[in-house]
Amino acid sequence: MSEAISASAGENIESRPLPRWLVYIIEATDGSLYTGVTTDLARRWRQHTSGRGAKYFRGRAPARFVYVEDAHTRRSAASREVAIKRLSRAAKLALVSAPGNRLAALTAQLAEELAAAPPDATEPATQK
Repeated sequence: MSEAISASAGENIESRPLPRWLVYIIEATDGSLYTGVTTDLARRWRQHTSGRGAKYFRGRAPARFVYVEDAHTRRSAASREVAIKRLSRAAKLALVSAPGNRLAALTAQLAEELAAAPPDATEPATQK
């Protein structure tokens, strides 16, 4: 499978950047750790907190992001997600405190995006 993006007529595909995929870990209110991937942390957080995200959060609530990696393609993010999910809890906690954790660098950006987005930004359009 290739990471291709279809281009519109007259558009140079090389000039369009590929989406930046992120791998993240969320700590739930029960202390458990959830790992996922996204291209938009703010949108994904809203989905998780509103009940429209992963089924994992139907019996527990997300508390906070504890880990973020960036600079992934979709394929490398999915592979990294699987690798992290296979780690023991102790290894995941070590990863959270490792220097490669981009959480601090992305926190300000995420806070701005959450503040700027309307509260119902992930609501599907309804017909009346």
